[in-house]
Formats: sequence, structure tokens, C-alpha cells
Amino acid sequence: MPWNDNANPGPWGSPPSGDDGGRKDTPSRRPGGSGGGPRGPRGPGPDLTAGVEQLRQRLRGLFSGGPGGGVRPGAIAAIAGAVFALWTLSGLYVVQPNEEAVVTTFGAYSRSEAPGLRYHLPEPIEHVEKVPITTLNRLDIGGGGTADSDVPQESLMLTSDENIVDLNFSVTWRVADAPRYLFATRSPEDAVKSVAESAMREVVGKTPLDLILTTGRGQVQQQTADLMQKTLDQWGAGVSIVEVQIRGVNPPQEAAAAFRDVQSAEQDRASAVNEANAYRNRVVNEAKGDAAKIVQSAQGYREQSVRTATGDAARFNSIYSEYRRAPEATRERLYLETMEKVLARSNKVVVSGKGLTAPVILPPDIFRPRTAAPAAAAPPAADTQAAPVTPQRGASQ
Repeated sequence: MPWNDNANPGPWGSPPSGDDGGRKDTPSRRPGGSGGGPRGPRGPGPDLTAGVEQLRQRLRGLFSGGPGGGVRPGAIAAIAGAVFALWTLSGLYVVQPNEEAVVTTFGAYSRSEAPGLRYHLPEPIEHVEKVPITTLNRLDIGGGGTADSDVPQESLMLTSDENIVDLNFSVTWRVADAPRYLFATRSPEDAVKSVAESAMREVVGKTPLDLILTTGRGQVQQQTADLMQKTLDQWGAGVSIVEVQIRGVNPPQEAAAAFRDVQSAEQDRASAVNEANAYRNRVVNEAKGDAAKIVQSAQGYREQSVRTATGDAARFNSIYSEYRRAPEATRERLYLETMEKVLARSNKVVVSGKGLTAPVILPPDIFRPRTAAPAAAAPPAADTQAAPVTPQRGASQ
């Protein structure tokens, strides 16, 4: 039925009559027109009025037991069943891969659920709390690392040598035990922060300032992480400390200039010590090398002398055995070999002593080395002769 059919009042009832408080007929407020006059032709459309009327009649028939009756019992059961089904289905939930679900029954811990599609009894019987167990959480203590974001109440600490240091650090942690994480402490993040600040103050209080400013950061970080983990385990917080990292460590602003001077002096001292150590190592190594060279030379000379002496002794023994067999021949041979060695590299003059009546006068250059100019001829009166390499017995030189 179209909306502009005035024969049917529709879901809003009959239009008001003209005798309503002395007012004239008002224009129709139905959709599709601004007055009650004739309208132009309209195309076919959905019969919404009929659909709404049918729905109203069905609902009236469902909740009415008859012309004068009340609500039907079946309708109440159907509504209750639908509500119960929705309430039952509300227990379905999904646990993500990085989460662990903790189920409580009337507020008490009941069980833990792994990732996947899970079900629990609907509220208020059971309640589910999802905890991310693989997510790394970061906590900054002492400020964000800049001068504007520093928190002096957290960053200023006292060292073992009674110096004040401004130290900012961060703690990386994750959930190790979901039930303990939820029920052991009221606020796990605040607990981790308090334990981190307390542990860092204790470790810094046992460490001198120079070690913290120079090479002791790794030691301080490791000791702080171990102390934090030990304390949280005693509390049963269900938290695992992954890393403690020092972001910045500086002296207080009031003493920064003095600390820079001290660090400069320490660097100069370290440089001088390194140079002295390098010189010492060089000198010591050179001395060790020279000593080793001298020792090796001495050992070589000793070995040579021993072998030479051994050879001479063996040669003497062999000559002695030959001498015992033929003394005269051995003496002759030894004499000749000795003269060969003595006269091998010298200029020699052999003068025969037979028939000499006058002294023999030799030229002054006769004994010059062989590489020099040849010597002048001897006077004819002198009976001289250049001797060969092998000398003759009974000659005088």
C-alpha cells in the first residue's frame, strides 16, 4: 500500500480532525508531501506500512495469550533462552601468539591458557586477563637523557669515594610468569622501577667515581641487573630482567669544570705511563735480543773450540801412532809440512853456502809482496837463486 493512500491511517494513526482546539486543518506531516492537496503520480515502491503492520500483529500475537490474556509463557522462555545463549557465547575469546591468558574463578586464580581460541565460563563466574609475555618493556630512570628531562631525585647518586654522580639508565624487562605478574604486586611496573633505582644506588655506592666514568660501566650494569633479578625473585613478581643499560653518567653541573680538569690530567698521566711502558718494552726487548745473541755466539765459539780441540787431539793421536811406527820418516814429514805452511805465502831467497867467500848483498825490494813490481836482479858476484815453494834443508835465510 503506498504512503499517500489516505484511506489507511498507517502506523501513525488517523490524521487530526478539523475540530482540534479551534485550529484549522493542518497540512499532512506524512512523508512525501507538504500538504493535503492533490499530488502528482508516483512510481511503484515498497509497501513499508504493510510490513510494519504485520510485524506488530505477530508480536501482539506472540505476547498475547488471547483477546483478554497476558503474555504467553513460550515467549518468555524464548527470550530467556536467547539471552542465556548470548551469555554463554560471551565466554569465547582468542589468545594471541604473544600472550598468555590467566583465568580466575570468582577472583581466585584458576588456570593459564596458551594462544588460540579458548572458552571460559561467562562473567561473573570466570574472568580472563591477557598478559603479553614476549613483549619487551623499557623503563627509563633518571630522565630521558637530556638536561631538560633529567629527574635529579632519581639520577643523583653517591659513589663509594663520597662523590656525587648524575646517572641515567634504562631497564629492559619482560613477563616471565603471568599469574605471579598479575597477583604478586599491585603495580608491577612501579615495582620494577623501585627495585631498579634501589639496586643501582646500592651498586654505585660500592663503586668509585673514576671506575664509573671510565671503564666500569659494564660491571655496574651487570651487577645491577643481577641484584634486580634476585630481589624480584624474592618478591615473586614474575618479571625477568633482560638488560640494564647506562645511557649517561656525568658529574653534577656545579662540579663539571673541575671534573673535566681531573679527567684531562688522568689522560695525560695515562699517556705518559703508556709512553714509559713502550720505551721500557723496547729497551728490554733489545737487551734480551743482545743477550741472546751473545749467548748464542758464546755457545757457537764453545762448540767450535771443543770440536777443534777434539780434532787436534785426534790428529795428534794419529800422528803419534805413525811416529811410533816410523820416527825418522814422521819427523821429516812433519818438518816439511810445517815449512810449507810457514813459507807458503812469503817471498823466499835461498842462498847456497857452498863456495861463498864474501857476504851476500840482496836488493832492498827483494822481500816486497808478490803483487809489487818485480825485484831488481841480484849482483853477479852473489850466488843467489829464487827458491821454489818447498825449502831445502841446510839452507840459511
